[in-house]
Formats: sequence, C-alpha cells, structure tokens
Amino acid sequence: MNTHPRRIRITTPITADLLRGALDLEHTEHGILPHRLPARARAQCADPQLAMVESQPSGVRLVFRTRATAVELDTLPTKRLYVGAPPRPDGVYDLLVDGTLAGQGSVSGGRVQVVDMSAGTMELRPGPVGTLRFTGLPEREKVVEIWLPHTETTELVALRTDAPLAAAPDHGRKVWLHHGSSISHGSDAASPTAIWPALAAALAGVELVNLGLGGSALLDPFTARAVRDTPADLISLKLGINVVNTDLMRLRAFGPAVRGFLDTVRDGHPATPLLVVSPILCPMHEDTPGPTAMDLSALGEGRLAFTAAGDPAERASGKLTLNVIRDELSRIVAQRAAEDPHLHYLDGRALYGEADSAELPLPDGLHPDAAAHRRIGERFAGLAFADDGAFAFAGSGGDR
Repeated sequence: MNTHPRRIRITTPITADLLRGALDLEHTEHGILPHRLPARARAQCADPQLAMVESQPSGVRLVFRTRATAVELDTLPTKRLYVGAPPRPDGVYDLLVDGTLAGQGSVSGGRVQVVDMSAGTMELRPGPVGTLRFTGLPEREKVVEIWLPHTETTELVALRTDAPLAAAPDHGRKVWLHHGSSISHGSDAASPTAIWPALAAALAGVELVNLGLGGSALLDPFTARAVRDTPADLISLKLGINVVNTDLMRLRAFGPAVRGFLDTVRDGHPATPLLVVSPILCPMHEDTPGPTAMDLSALGEGRLAFTAAGDPAERASGKLTLNVIRDELSRIVAQRAAEDPHLHYLDGRALYGEADSAELPLPDGLHPDAAAHRRIGERFAGLAFADDGAFAFAGSGGDR
C-alpha cells in the first residue's frame, strides 16, 4: 500500500446499501453512526456499558465496487481510556480487496471515553474528526471492504475516491447472525477481520452480522427481539459468561430466561438452524461464581486484569458458574431438540479448552489474545460448518 496522499475528488454519500453488519443507522451532526441494536432496543435500557458496546461497529464494514486506486474516509472515533491502565492503541481499520487483506490504518484524534471501573463511571471528552487514507489500490474493477474498528465507536463523516463507486452484490451468500459476549465482540483481537466470528465467516463463505456485545450478553428480551427481527439464514447464541461476570441472576432465573430468549428467536426464525454455544474455558469462573472484579494488584503494575470475586460455596444457593451454566444449557437444548430438530448445542470448551488454556492462556484472565481468536474461529468453522455440523452445507465456497 502506497501511503503517499493523492488528490481524491469524488465524494459519495454513505448510505445503507454501502454498509453491512449494522442493524440501524443514526444520522448525527457529523454524519452516520452505525448501531448494532435497533433504536427500539436501545430505548429500553439506560446501561452506559450497553450503549458503548452496541455502538462499537464489530463486524460492520463498508462494501463497494470501484476502479478507484485511492480511498479516503473521514471518521469521528470514540476511543476508550481506562483509569489506572495503560493507554489503548488506536483502533484498526482493515481494507480488503476482493476478500484479501490489502491494508490497515488508524484514525488519530476523536473523542475519548474515560472509564473508571473502580468507581463505575464514564466521562466523554470531545475531539476532532480524522481521516483514513488508502492509496495504491489495483486499477481494475474490484470489491473493496473497509472493516471498521471493532472496539471503537465510529461516526462515518465522508467517503471520497478517485473513481466512481457503487454498492457491491452479496452473491447470494448466506447470512450468519451471531450473538455473544466481549469475546465474540472481539476483545483483544488484533483487528476487525481477526475477531473469531469474522475469521469463521470468511472460512465458511458466509456474511456476518455480529451481535457480540461486550459485557452485555445478558439474555435481555430486547436483544432477543433484535435477533428475531433480523433476516438471517443461520443463528448462533453464545451464552453464559456475562451472566456470571455481572452476577446478574441465579439458576432459578437463568433457565427460564434462556428458554424465553429461544422462544422469542423462534417466533421470527421457526426453522432456521440455531446453535447454542456455551462459554469457552475461563479457569477463574469454572467453579467460582461472579461477580468479576478488577485485579487491583495487576492494576498497580499498570496491567488490566480480572479476578473472580464470588465464593464457590455459594453455588449451593443457586449462584452461577460456567460449569453450572454449561450443564443447564446442554439440558435445555436436549429437551427442546426433541421438538426442534434445527436446534443444536456446542460446548464452548471444544473451541478453547484445557489444552488451549495451557498453551494460550487468557492474558487478562477473561479474554483470548489474537492467536486464540484465530484458533477459536478456525475451530468454530470446522465444527459448525462441517458436513455433520449445525450449519452443514451453509457456506458458499469459502476457504474451508
């Protein structure tokens, strides 16, 4: 990629037909803000954590056909700064040409969301619009994708090229809608196409809609309705870890909440292949309930890490651990599958288990690193999209 700027004269309005992976587009004073939950869902919850993560465009990308050799994108990012922790690097934009990674870049400046996890507060500091620039692209008709930073809220201000562009066809690829936690959102992945759902989608040759919501996969009814109302050929729900993190409910509430979530999804997708995935291995919460707390000793060393703050003895009173949740999810799916042949279950430890934890431990105790994201994505593609998998024969010529 040539990083020298060149004159770019054609400005194209950013419209819904150029964007994939977003469920709603908000018109702001600066431009377009992609959302991964619809406005009706957002209006039903005042949680600032949910507001932050659903506006982070994990899996959202601009897709267009063009002969342009140069592309510029003005954006207003919102970056995160955790009090007491080292500054986070700027979010990464991935540029793909005909499905192959051809460049990466970042946008400096922008707003800063200051998060004090100890105090439970957030403060938004203003900042300027920045410009992402890619030049030296092949001078031929091609499909260009710009994947937005998966953990950086991104308002799209202007799109410029040195040749006309148009929306790209989807070639009839099946749509896979995935809902999960921060791991599905992409925490600690290297870039937006390196989060495990994006890797799995590329391997299987399907279109991804990613509803991985960091800290917010909490069986909320409005999320279930968002899944229900979104067109999809394949659906997966990775459930459990956030319920433990937040210490949100006990076993008595968890089972009916899962059943209600599945009922709502089935109202809109009665026969769609539906895969329930339990949590990957997380040693600190396998048999110790939540809540999850910051590791203050690590914070004193300038590291962000987490610890389990619950008491294993509290399992007797219904507090949830990952092993309890896996047993309950497996039981619920087995019961329902007798009348729902398109419902399937996958133990998350098949994606990342004991041997993986020994080789690729979770750096902060909770989230996989870039290498583990790749492993999880490859394993999910190999299991879910296998000839005998939940999504058998769903792909359309990926690399598997």
